[in-house]
Amino acid sequence: PAYSTSHDWELELAAVIGREAFRVNPADALDHVFGYTMVNDITTRDLVFRKDMPAIGSDWYRAKNAPGFLPAGPLLVPAKFFGDPQDVRLTLKLNGKAMQDESTQDMIFDIATLVSAASQTMPLRPGDLILSGSPAGNGQHWGRLLRHGDVMEGTISGLGTQVIHCRDEV
Repeated sequence: PAYSTSHDWELELAAVIGREAFRVNPADALDHVFGYTMVNDITTRDLVFRKDMPAIGSDWYRAKNAPGFLPAGPLLVPAKFFGDPQDVRLTLKLNGKAMQDESTQDMIFDIATLVSAASQTMPLRPGDLILSGSPAGNGQHWGRLLRHGDVMEGTISGLGTQVIHCRDEV
């Protein structure tokens, strides 16, 4: 979007809810996951914190919801064919250079814990996405945010490769 030049990448594993989950415990949480896909949780960094309304604090809605943000896919793999979501590799290359490269084994919270925690507040319904969080190496870390002409290639084991061509809004 033209209103900013501080757009950043965050490659993440997404659990796709398959049946309602409300206040489930971590031991049962994965029973509610239909499958897995990859997403790039693109974020406009200068919109995360509201300078015009500091009492509000962070504004993730504005920062993460522009047209073209959160590209998903290319595959949705059913959980029974995916294997262990805590043993896959996430790699994001920007213009051919690896910027993120880490295993879900290194995540702070596992997928079951994330699904359980989200279900404590509101019912999760089929089709809802629960994102894993991003490995180290987003653009803010590198001091290099997205530019017109950049190509991001995100790969997650078992989910293929997602190719995103970045273009300025006209």
